[in-house]
Amino acid sequence: MPSYAAPTQDMQFVLHEVLNVSQSETPGYADLDRDFTAAILDEAGKIARDVLAPLNASGDAEGCRLENGVVRTPAGFHEAFAAVKDGGWPAIDCDPAYGGQGLPYIMSCATGEMFVSANMAFNMYQGLTHGAYSAIHAHGTEAQRMAYLPKLVTCDWTGTMNLTEPHCGTDLGMMRTRAEPQADGSYRITGQKIFISAGDHDLAENVIHLVLAKAPGGGEGTRGVSLFIVPKILVNDDGSLGARNAVSVGNIEEKMGIHGNATCVMNYDGATGWLLGDLHKGMRAMFTMMNEARLSVGLQGYAVAEAAYQSARSYAQDRLQGRAVTGAKNPDGPADPLIVHPDIRRNLLSQKAFVEGARMLTFWGASLVDRSNRAGDAAAEGLISLLTPVLKGFLTDKGFEAAVNAQQVFGGHGYIEEQGMSQFVRDARITMIYEGANGVQALDLVGRKLAAEGGKPMMAFFEMVKAFIKENESDEALAKDFLEPLKAASRDLQAAAMVFASEGMKNPDAALAGSYDFMHLFGHVCMGLMWARAARAAGAALTGGAGDADFYRAKIATGRYYMARELPATALHLARIRTGAAPVMDLAEAGF
Repeated sequence: MPSYAAPTQDMQFVLHEVLNVSQSETPGYADLDRDFTAAILDEAGKIARDVLAPLNASGDAEGCRLENGVVRTPAGFHEAFAAVKDGGWPAIDCDPAYGGQGLPYIMSCATGEMFVSANMAFNMYQGLTHGAYSAIHAHGTEAQRMAYLPKLVTCDWTGTMNLTEPHCGTDLGMMRTRAEPQADGSYRITGQKIFISAGDHDLAENVIHLVLAKAPGGGEGTRGVSLFIVPKILVNDDGSLGARNAVSVGNIEEKMGIHGNATCVMNYDGATGWLLGDLHKGMRAMFTMMNEARLSVGLQGYAVAEAAYQSARSYAQDRLQGRAVTGAKNPDGPADPLIVHPDIRRNLLSQKAFVEGARMLTFWGASLVDRSNRAGDAAAEGLISLLTPVLKGFLTDKGFEAAVNAQQVFGGHGYIEEQGMSQFVRDARITMIYEGANGVQALDLVGRKLAAEGGKPMMAFFEMVKAFIKENESDEALAKDFLEPLKAASRDLQAAAMVFASEGMKNPDAALAGSYDFMHLFGHVCMGLMWARAARAAGAALTGGAGDADFYRAKIATGRYYMARELPATALHLARIRTGAAPVMDLAEAGF
């Protein structure tokens, strides 16, 4: 079965040589020196390797079950959840005023990646709790924050997000769940929600549901939607637990993957809830949680691919099959290892280049979140808002592709459950769907984010790429292998943006028909920028006589692969965008 080793050396490279976090002016970053981050990453890596990863396959096989109204999690999850809680890992970036450790969000991303790679289904229990914490922290009253946040920070209580209903997914304006105001200021919540991850379980004392519902007087569509705090068990004024609320699990969904996480049908039968944020402004409050969740799901996309890649790499190094066409590499054995064959190397390099580039891109995105939240940097806020659908959509699409490629390295053995590769594929698949399916991410990018603030964040991104290229153009090796491909890809992205600018208003179908390609084009340019930054950092390390020269040479070679073999996809995406709406819209519905 697969094993997992945390890529702490690569994480340290990203933090300290690509992003130079300890030199950043972002409040809290000066404390992130190498020794400090190494201590955190090493301890999180041990938990991931020794506690969570051994439960991944068994949790997948056993799954969750509903017994007499109680959801039971797989064997070993209780002990693992206690270990994660005791280590303080759920609290790493939470507000110290409510028991958190107050570290920057980027460190939560780094540790979260390890936990996802080791056991994605397990990590979702604490991951969703963090989203609920963030929504209450941002929009709750001080009384609500004091009542719920300390317990959510420790994961003594966990949290959920309740949006989807049987008849509506993305179109939340169609929801039927109702909230009736009561004399004491509470609301009675009635309705059904589906696909609720970690909706109920036996790992925590209480589950705090954040539920979208329609209260009277709000009008039609999403204008009438409000957000409510609905605890599984009511909380008394003194903070103790009281009576069971009128919320129950109707069923646990039978899913393709993430079997260790309880995805529930939740029934609200006049449950008591309290308004979170402003009445009829629930979408604004919910999007605090949704945007965080979308960044976390993008991380899931590459974190699962990392675990799959580790298994594929080991298999390719050990499995003897055939001889290298240039002569035997293992003359004393019956065959050469798979990794000598060019197509296997292509496959592995595509995975490696994706995973390492995605890590850089995600950590950079986390640094923008920190700059926005900790320094009030409006430019950083605009840029991460623009990039959020790209991070979610591109990284999960390519993460699933990488997991499939890792399975392919095993040949027929990859299709056998015993090897564990199918779990990576099955688990990765959901990331392309939940927290807004990737087609919706593409529509959000082109329909809303591209023109936000008059296009200022998009122009800032172009200027950032241009400035990086100009700043480093005197480095001949970097210019040839990295800057020229990046310049070409950036031109493709600018050309695509101009297509939307000229066609979007008069022919919106043309823009939307090209939105998915634009999301991927944008993602590739972001990855190209990350790899160019990595190559500069690795080159500087080699010039300075850094200790692990093999690591830095491998980094540059992997980056060259991405720039030469993956980044040219931008031209294909631009060509598709330029075809407009006709190829997509001309076929009559009856012809499908």
